[in-house]
Amino acid sequence: MKWHVRLAGQAEQDFASIVGWTQKQFGAQQAATYEHTLRLAIRALGAGPLLRGIRWRDDLGAGIGVLRVARDRRRGRHLVVFKLNSGEQKIVVLRVLHESMDIERHLIDSTEPPLIH
Repeated sequence: MKWHVRLAGQAEQDFASIVGWTQKQFGAQQAATYEHTLRLAIRALGAGPLLRGIRWRDDLGAGIGVLRVARDRRRGRHLVVFKLNSGEQKIVVLRVLHESMDIERHLIDSTEPPLIH
């Protein structure tokens, strides 16, 4: 059964920033490649909570999961941070952050109110 996946406004901004930064640093072709990689990872969340590679982070809140996205071992390492609502089979991507970033701080700093309770 397919899960409904959507991006919160902050996650959309993160996504656009990552693609823009990649284009400035590595060029349009690399940005397009990494954008495709990120989109595939987010789309894969539609498989639901049993998707291989999800790490559950209950320390960040109930139903919070993280999926690591890496273009290769050296570059393009980001985390798709999401909240699961199993009752409605919905997944909301809250943030897309570089793996070196403090997830907890960036979730707290988010300007959006909680999307799923």
